[in-house]
Amino acid sequence: MTSNEPAAHDAVVLAGGGARRLGGADKPGVRVGGRALLDRVLGACADARTTVVVADPRPTARPVRWAREDPPGAGPVAALDAGLRHTAADDVLVLSADLPFLAADTVRRLLTALRAGPAEGVLLTDADGRDQPLVAAYRTAALRRELAVLTAGEGGLAGLPLRRLTAGLDLTRVPDPVASFDCDTWDDIAAARARIREHDHVLDEWISAVKDELGIDLDVDTGALLDLARDAAHGVARPAAPLTTFLVGYAAAQAQGGPEAVAEAARKAAALALRWAEEDEQEKAGQGKAEQQKADKPGGSGPDAG
Repeated sequence: MTSNEPAAHDAVVLAGGGARRLGGADKPGVRVGGRALLDRVLGACADARTTVVVADPRPTARPVRWAREDPPGAGPVAALDAGLRHTAADDVLVLSADLPFLAADTVRRLLTALRAGPAEGVLLTDADGRDQPLVAAYRTAALRRELAVLTAGEGGLAGLPLRRLTAGLDLTRVPDPVASFDCDTWDDIAAARARIREHDHVLDEWISAVKDELGIDLDVDTGALLDLARDAAHGVARPAAPLTTFLVGYAAAQAQGGPEAVAEAARKAAALALRWAEEDEQEKAGQGKAEQQKADKPGGSGPDAG
């Protein structure tokens, strides 16, 4: 690792709960915005060196390592212990699988805060100020220390609440009512589905869902692409907008480029659309002048003719 590279971290995602308030439904597989809740969380922690999901294996949008607490259903502390056995990084994200609004920037914020100070963990608090220990970044050694203490004192980890584990940690808290929102009930699911369809969120949500579905890990300037689509629609023809943006993506793929290739292809296409529109305006202006000159001639078709 060079000095310019961020320190490695791992992630443990707990996805094996019983979802009693959802009537026993497969909560990690419930879809919000067309994506399973588990896949949304896995997308947010995609930069982890190793991601361990503690649950029975299932298809996921990206590869992960699977683990299971013993016995299954022994609770979150036992599940966390099982997941940590597959990690090696000094820092670890600990996440639940039911966070529809968790994003990569929130994950980076947690890790940055953890590395900036002496705390053993940084966790989010919800809208009511309550700790959310399953939306957090921890020092792995501190978690292992407290797990060992609990194992020795309790004779095992099964059935223990997470607050017994976090009580022994030096924690920093970060308020974030959106990223900490979890889906425990069907009303929560309905609220999450409604929020992502709001005007301020729907485009970003849709682009993220499409990239996830197509297996594309590429951040592009969506504003530039929208401007291109607008110019093509207004300066050429409305159907030109989707076709032009498709061709931009195809050209970037042919060039085997990343965001820079998309930006360059979009710039060229936008310049072409503007030239096209300028020619159209010039042609219209020329036609108007010709008609006016014709009208001004004796016997022309101007308003006084005839």
